[in-house]
Amino acid sequence: MILLGELAALFTSLAWSFTSLQFTLAGQRVGSVVVNRTRLVLAVVYLSLAHLLLTGSLWPQGADLERWLWLGLSGVIGLVAGDACLFQAYVLIGPRRTMLLMTLAPIFSSLLAWLWYGETLTWLQTLAILMALAGVAWVAMEPRGQPSASAAFVGDHDHHAYRNGVLLGIGAALGQAFGLFFSKLGMDGGFLPLSATLVRILIATATLWLITLLQGQVRATVTALRDRRATLFIIGGAFTGPFLGIWGSMVAVQNAPLGIASTLMALPPILLIPLTHWIFHEPVTRRAVIGTLIALAGAALIFWQ
Repeated sequence: MILLGELAALFTSLAWSFTSLQFTLAGQRVGSVVVNRTRLVLAVVYLSLAHLLLTGSLWPQGADLERWLWLGLSGVIGLVAGDACLFQAYVLIGPRRTMLLMTLAPIFSSLLAWLWYGETLTWLQTLAILMALAGVAWVAMEPRGQPSASAAFVGDHDHHAYRNGVLLGIGAALGQAFGLFFSKLGMDGGFLPLSATLVRILIATATLWLITLLQGQVRATVTALRDRRATLFIIGGAFTGPFLGIWGSMVAVQNAPLGIASTLMALPPILLIPLTHWIFHEPVTRRAVIGTLIALAGAALIFWQ
């Protein structure tokens, strides 16, 4: 029987698939940094209104300092550092390749659990890691022909930019793994997932905009939003991603084992194959399909016991 956590993880995968497309389109017009800053502000608005409607208060109640610490750390690592890598990878190598690299997140979660709790990896889990890495490498090293609309054109022409995009995608997977891990610690004891999501987003937003202020980029960010088409993509992406997607991920990690939830949330590469083909007319090669399936099978096999 599929339980609440597993359903929430599947829903999160669907939401993040649409988010990656919208943020890719917005990032190509105004830059990934502007997208990253703006979508968090919108998410605070969405989440605060939802929190008011569902709990009667705009802000989380009854959260102690330790809970704020874990959730805040989760927000900074996952939503500031990790997502900064994610959005730039979208622009450099496109949403499907980026989300393929995000399938490494369940593997990193497994390794993190081994380091933190002393859990040992079985031969089957080791084999699964090798399978997933092989699948990622198989697609990432695929020869690139004509530039695709879903990757910033420099990403397909410049080997250096493509390599940077792959490294940023791996960094995003690390950010998600650590972010989910600290979120699970912060929700220990049955803390409301919606409240946990709002705490994460609040601290991440404050951190990112403090950095923006120190860099003197506030005016430039606001000016970039004059691009109405990009702004619409950011509004839509913020609703499906930081609002619905991250809320769903909190429900998932609270109600399912971290590895299982993380694995089910690694499904966007599969969902993005038909979406990027339909929207961007990106060709779907046999190699891409096989590599994606191998990577996902390896990630799922880690927790098959």
